[in-house]
Amino acid sequence: MPNLKVGKNQVEYNQIGGGPDLLLLPTLLAEMTVYDDVIDELSARYRVTRINFPGFGGSTGPIGQTVDSYADLVAETMSALCLSGDTHVVGNGFGGFVAGSLAIHHGRSFKKLVLVDTGPGFPEPAKEPLRILAKKAQTEGMDSVLDAAIKRMFPEDFIRNNPSIMERRRLHLSKADPFLFANAALALTFLDNRPRLGEIKNPTQIIVGLADATTPPALSYELNSGISNSELQELPGIGHCPQLQDPRLFLDAMLTFLK
Repeated sequence: MPNLKVGKNQVEYNQIGGGPDLLLLPTLLAEMTVYDDVIDELSARYRVTRINFPGFGGSTGPIGQTVDSYADLVAETMSALCLSGDTHVVGNGFGGFVAGSLAIHHGRSFKKLVLVDTGPGFPEPAKEPLRILAKKAQTEGMDSVLDAAIKRMFPEDFIRNNPSIMERRRLHLSKADPFLFANAALALTFLDNRPRLGEIKNPTQIIVGLADATTPPALSYELNSGISNSELQELPGIGHCPQLQDPRLFLDAMLTFLK
């Protein structure tokens, strides 16, 4: 896949399809292939751009240990790729936290916002698992966090019944740079966008899997309460990555909003 030099970073991206621009940002627990199961249908309607954050795929650092640093990199990448102000932005998990900060700081650079299983920031008790993941990745390597990552992505019954999906997810995540993975995880522990949600003016859809153990539904409800121009779509039985667990349900929810 092509790489683009953006400041001090190399940003790996994939662009496919034609039509209005749509940018997809992945979760910390995956990389751009987390959207593979929906890319064909999306690219039939949009010019879809996927990027990898530093440390994933061919994207490299350095980058600050704040979510705002990632949002600034996304804004610079959008400009370098000539993505217009009519671009829609979709962010899942970590990508959703980044997309929220992107809307706060660079909201005029795109049109609609879709936040998938994310939030304005984690409460203090939920930050400790992120610190543990970061420390294990740094000291023991990515293989040491794969099982924990899988359990954060999907409900137990889905894990049990879909071994091939789990194997692919482990394979892709095992290739991440452990120090940049840790950097992103720790960036989440410093984030609190709650006081600034009212600054988000983009029309916003909040999609939440009600079985998400990583970013519990309560965080999505906070987004819905704080973003005035937002709507909430609940997905019963779905975990952290609806585009993988039930692509059809995810597409139906999102495409209705993006029309």
